[in-house]
Amino acid sequence: MSLVRSLTSVGGLTLVSRVLALVRDTLQASYVGAGFASDAFFVAFRLPNMFRALFAEGAFSAAFIPLFNRKVGESGEVSAGLRFAERALAVLFPVLLVFTLFMIAAAWPITWGLSGGFKNPTPDQFAFAVTLSRITIPYLMLISLASLLGGILNSLERFWVNAAAPILLNIAMIVALVFFHGANEYETARAQAISVTAGGALQLAWLMWACRRAGASLKLKTPRLDDDVRQLMKLILPAAAGAGAVQINLAISTALAGGLLDPGSISYIYYADRLNQLPLGIIGIGLGTILLPTISRLLSSGKEAQAMDTQNRGIELALFLTLPATVAFIFASAPIVRGLFEHGAFTETDTIRCAWALSAFSIGLPSYVLVKVLTPGFYARADTRTPVKYATWSVGVNLIGNLILIPTLGRYGFGHVGPPLATALASCLNTFMLYRTLKLRGHFEADARLKRRLPRLALAALLMGAVLFVLAPYAWPYLTGSIIRRMIALLILCGGGAAIYGIACFVTGAYRISDLKALTQRRAATSKD
Repeated sequence: MSLVRSLTSVGGLTLVSRVLALVRDTLQASYVGAGFASDAFFVAFRLPNMFRALFAEGAFSAAFIPLFNRKVGESGEVSAGLRFAERALAVLFPVLLVFTLFMIAAAWPITWGLSGGFKNPTPDQFAFAVTLSRITIPYLMLISLASLLGGILNSLERFWVNAAAPILLNIAMIVALVFFHGANEYETARAQAISVTAGGALQLAWLMWACRRAGASLKLKTPRLDDDVRQLMKLILPAAAGAGAVQINLAISTALAGGLLDPGSISYIYYADRLNQLPLGIIGIGLGTILLPTISRLLSSGKEAQAMDTQNRGIELALFLTLPATVAFIFASAPIVRGLFEHGAFTETDTIRCAWALSAFSIGLPSYVLVKVLTPGFYARADTRTPVKYATWSVGVNLIGNLILIPTLGRYGFGHVGPPLATALASCLNTFMLYRTLKLRGHFEADARLKRRLPRLALAALLMGAVLFVLAPYAWPYLTGSIIRRMIALLILCGGGAAIYGIACFVTGAYRISDLKALTQRRAATSKD
């Protein structure tokens, strides 16, 4: 399996999803702006987003895929894995149903916890926020069931099918904004909340259809807790906390921002996080999706050296793609936010404040991606406890960082920058601990190729950042007005930066012409096969 080819497939579909998400967020900013209605929706949307990250992109895949592959490997038949999946579904479905009903009943305290009670809301405003939460909570059950089906398809190396599912959620939300937006921001936020659950139903239906086409349909049976299902449940909870450290940190940041900062702060943080999630989704989640089943198969075959080489190439590819995005978000955050969001109800003041939050988030972007690349090294060895231990420590660091940075930066009018900065620093700590533990256990060692390329990649990214910093003031006047004008200006700015980065990679020796020839030859050989 080619890591680059698989990432291109998964990353391409994820890119489509993230671009649609940007369209959705641009429409959201235009119709709803950055006020209490948008804050209330983003709080209601935070819980589904957390479950998507914890289960669809994290815990269930981390626990289920190695066990599924082990069953297939032991018997030599996919049907053995499917029988295990049916037993897992039989237990998972009633648990999720009861959990969802409980969450709907407990929507009031959940909304208060995720928002910090907001800052001086009226009773009607808080009741509105609770209503939005109740509307979006069923998504939790839908996406958790979808994650089981997605795990089966990933194990069968049908990565693209699972990667395409989030596109349906974004389409549902865009349709709601374009065709069902209300007379005011509150009605529009309600339509958005309904579209979240509708999008979850579409995702589940798509994966059910794909499993049936792949000959992997599951039947709902009577729940039975056998040894295999107990092992799955034992692995899921720690994997959820380990894989979801970033989401847990964001939830803490959202709650503190809602309770301590002025209205609109949650929206600034949300829009900044959405931009930060673009490279994370395409690169980090794509690589994590591919690496886990790949490393699991290599280790089960006793190919330790190949597993380590795969992880080295994963880190190399992750940083090659992530470092330029990091530098762009630091040196050109304001032009990027202005071009995408400054329209309608989203003002220039909102742009500047959101840009500061984006720059703070981007400091941790390489570490967010590396967490996705490093954790498969634990999960493939059925170790879900070590990542959760480190994730717990990073959550503690994030909480302390928020409590220190929000009041400190708030004295200068930048309190909303505290949560993103604390989240970034906590993620850096998490990455360091994961890397160090893998190295001490002998499960990972950076090879000569990786050590040679990383400093050169960093230098190339910094050269790109310097050019963006110089060009940004010239692009600024063209980043408002019609959407075509804004998109052209953004494409010229970001495309120019990408071209500079590509040239700098060759000038610094991060990549050579021979590397491109080798990649072309491998693709040619693959196409002949």
